[in-house]
Amino acid sequence: MFSEFSKELEERMRFLENIDRQDRTDGTAREQRLRQITRETGQFLSLLLVNAPAGDIIEIGTSAGYSTVWLAFAAKETGRKVKTFEVSAEKVALARETFRIAGLEEYIELIHNDFLEEADRLGDIAFCFLDAEKEIYQSCFDAIAGKMVRNGLIVADNATDQFQALKPMITNALADPRFDCLTVPIGNGEFISRRK
Repeated sequence: MFSEFSKELEERMRFLENIDRQDRTDGTAREQRLRQITRETGQFLSLLLVNAPAGDIIEIGTSAGYSTVWLAFAAKETGRKVKTFEVSAEKVALARETFRIAGLEEYIELIHNDFLEEADRLGDIAFCFLDAEKEIYQSCFDAIAGKMVRNGLIVADNATDQFQALKPMITNALADPRFDCLTVPIGNGEFISRRK
């Protein structure tokens, strides 16, 4: 998967990485920042996803499509699609360009809407990457927990660098008998919940 990055896609990923770095230091408003995962986290997600059971692959929080590309390479390996949800029109436009450059459009369904308004329409979920506004993590977890297939994974970003904001969801997930949970110290911390 990782060897499939074209020169153009590598340039796009570096471009997005540079915007993300600049956003964090130049006073860009939080809701406008790209707030991307690290490259290492993207590779980790790809390796997790390529082994996921049958079911939908979803991403909550597309931003400019950086993390979606990593997910889409794994989806391509297994002949599936990533359904990714984003509320910002500006970020949707950036993401569409990223997907075009990656040549992965046929493996991605970009939904320009609030995930919580779309959740009821989803079927069985095999893999969810959650990287949205932290105050909705618990609501998102609640919306998908019952839809997760056996051995399906929910991966929530920012489990260490924003632990206090995620603590209610993490505490509830750890107490949920349907899931085995673990925080992995990669990138900004990935909280992984496996459906038993």
